[in-house]
Amino acid sequence: MKLVLFDCDGTLVDSAGLIHEVMARTFEAFDRPRPTSDATKAIIGLTLDIAIARLLGQDHVDNRATAMTAHYKAIFGSVRGEQDFHELLFPGIAEMMQSLTARDELLIGAVTGKSRQGLTHIAATHGFDKIFFVSRTADDCPSKPHPAMVMECCAEAGVDPKDTIVIGDAIYDMQMAKAAGADALGVAWGYASMRELTEAGADHIARVPADIIEWMERNHA
Repeated sequence: MKLVLFDCDGTLVDSAGLIHEVMARTFEAFDRPRPTSDATKAIIGLTLDIAIARLLGQDHVDNRATAMTAHYKAIFGSVRGEQDFHELLFPGIAEMMQSLTARDELLIGAVTGKSRQGLTHIAATHGFDKIFFVSRTADDCPSKPHPAMVMECCAEAGVDPKDTIVIGDAIYDMQMAKAAGADALGVAWGYASMRELTEAGADHIARVPADIIEWMERNHA
């Protein structure tokens, strides 16, 4: 049995526009300059309070970062409800997930810096609630790249980390996978460059979702 653990933002869904808009409005509410889109993309995958602290140029979460985190969470739902901001699947993801779930030897899960509520919303919207056998979120574990999300999913599923593949678009996903002893599969359509993913330890980088199926057939048949 193999365990396949997916990151969410930047891997399954394109949420950069939504995350950036909520982040920008949060910074404005606290009289801070709006972060650039590239700066926001660079922290996607981290737990929210740590991400905000990074954008503030801090290496720790202080009272201001905590207050900004609460504000971000408070306005997220209303911004998501606006016409221009939706978390859509990347092209080819639905077909790739359908192919993976048809394989009896695979268990599918999620490891994400989103909140439990955020993951539940995404899973219900796109039908993944019936697919994810295990999952860990920012509400459950330390922020990536700490390996706890992967290790806890492995323990719950009864699968050894060496039989686990972590699929993500961020350097934190690759670092988390290697720290846990799992394979690290990067995706090129997310928010980190292929060079950054390779330097972070990616065993392979999928250019399109179908490449994930091909790589798994070659390496985890």
